[in-house]
Amino acid sequence: MKQASIKKQLLHSFFIMAILWANCLFVQAVQPFAPLFIPKKQEVRAVWLTTIKGLDWPTTRATSEENIVKQKKELTDILDKLQEARINTVILQTRVRGNLIYPSRIETWCESFSGEAGCSPGYDPLAFAIEECHKRGMEIHAWMVTIPLGSVEVHKDMGAQSITKRIPKICTRFRNNWYLNPGHPETKNYLKEIVKELVTNYDIDGIHLDYIRYPDRPKRFPDASNYRKYGRGFDNLAQWRRNNITEIVRTIHAEVKQLKPWVKVSSAPLGKYRDTQRYPSRGWNAYHAVHQEAQLWMHEGIHDMIFPMLYYRNNDFYPFVLDWKEQSNGRIVVPGLGIYFLHPSEGDWTLDEVERQLNFIRWSNCNGEAYFRSRFLTENTSGLYNCVQERYYRTLATIPPMPWIDNVPPSKPTAVTLSRKGSASHLHWQPSTDNTDGGVHYNVYASTTYPVDTENPENLVAIRLKDCSYLHHHFIARGKAIHYAVTATDRCGNESDAVQLSYPDKPVNTTPTPVHQYSPQRLTIEEDIVCLPQHITGEERVIVTNIAGRPIADLPFNRKLNIKALPAGIYIVNTTTNGGEIRKVGFFTKK
Repeated sequence: MKQASIKKQLLHSFFIMAILWANCLFVQAVQPFAPLFIPKKQEVRAVWLTTIKGLDWPTTRATSEENIVKQKKELTDILDKLQEARINTVILQTRVRGNLIYPSRIETWCESFSGEAGCSPGYDPLAFAIEECHKRGMEIHAWMVTIPLGSVEVHKDMGAQSITKRIPKICTRFRNNWYLNPGHPETKNYLKEIVKELVTNYDIDGIHLDYIRYPDRPKRFPDASNYRKYGRGFDNLAQWRRNNITEIVRTIHAEVKQLKPWVKVSSAPLGKYRDTQRYPSRGWNAYHAVHQEAQLWMHEGIHDMIFPMLYYRNNDFYPFVLDWKEQSNGRIVVPGLGIYFLHPSEGDWTLDEVERQLNFIRWSNCNGEAYFRSRFLTENTSGLYNCVQERYYRTLATIPPMPWIDNVPPSKPTAVTLSRKGSASHLHWQPSTDNTDGGVHYNVYASTTYPVDTENPENLVAIRLKDCSYLHHHFIARGKAIHYAVTATDRCGNESDAVQLSYPDKPVNTTPTPVHQYSPQRLTIEEDIVCLPQHITGEERVIVTNIAGRPIADLPFNRKLNIKALPAGIYIVNTTTNGGEIRKVGFFTKK
């Protein structure tokens, strides 16, 4: 027994050291050789956009027509900034603390927009946000704070409109705050009605459940009488509480799927589910500390996505990312990153900490990442915005599909035509015949080779278009003929076959771009510097790949390459010219 324990400890230590070594290698290599990896075509790139107290939006209160315009512009400026960084998902705080950011028959207005609890801002912020996100090809998910209702003071301001006054039997006061009581059977039905109203009335892409759990370490949560009344058949209080939370999730999921099966159901559980074989959670986890059985929700199929709040570093991050992915049951796993720690007032994180996490998320084949909160991204805290825009999100990305809901792609669009508008190409097509409910949108691809490779994210130039037309400014072509492909995508992310359109004024060339042979040679290394031959001229970029052909670096042309950060191995060097020709230069061996 003792020997087995020692062996287990050694394996655990080896695993953690391997993770740390791999991530140190990733980040070191990113500095001179960015980007280190091929962009992903399907990837969730999300932000949580907070409305409580206007932390992210709004900072202007809608007290006049002029201020309503300012408030709306604040959001469009944020969304423009996110679109420029190729973010594709906005998780908008919609239910705040027992109040809402849209007109409802069930709960009252949040004060963040008008400045006064229960008072309308004079327009519908949720409807406006949905319209603006969809214009920019972004999904928008309604973020609902489920169990917490806010402080006693907040509900005093709400007065008779407060749920604590209207339906006191499902509310519980605990530590000077109000909560919905998960142990009361009517709580799940109350939340179901809110979700029903929301999904019925709005073209939302997802329902995102936050704080779908008991308060932190709830030993004294006052639900003993509910346990005595409703807890029969459960071995203990903790098991009953976990079932209460899961029953709420089941009820909400069933309601959403009955109304609109394509609307994604997700949550943001604590980042550590429970102790893993790799590393302990040190007593702070979803399962035990707050009675949140989130991995069961994926296994049972009552979740489409999960956004675990992995706001940690080092051993408290990497092993738990793997645990979520391994227990995903094929669902979409999107680790949440605590980028607020980059701000000097919040923590002592440096940018390379977040870069290591981004690298590891891609290495572990998760489905993307989410940033808490949006302001820390859009304000370029510690250079993060520039980093993701230039390195990690160089290309657009589509949302991964949901084959467990529907795996049949729509029919492809037809009759694609092209006309010139100055230096731009104006594309038109006929819609997919499956677009009967308006749920089909379109992706456009462009390339100088034909047929256009729609699996290559580098060719993706527009996503989630609702209209059957697109104006492409093709300054990237450098005078070469551009070919196009258009696909249809349904609400579940299934993508049709492509309709291809060749450049109309020139014959189609289906042969690959010619490669100029330079007589590739072994390149020498002197003090971690590889020098390219002097006779190479007219080049624009240097491309370094590993022996398998995977890109390691794509850099502006320079005869001297610093390879200090690269691991041992054989590497191939090519260059490209202004005309797009690829030239083989040589190879080198890093020992």
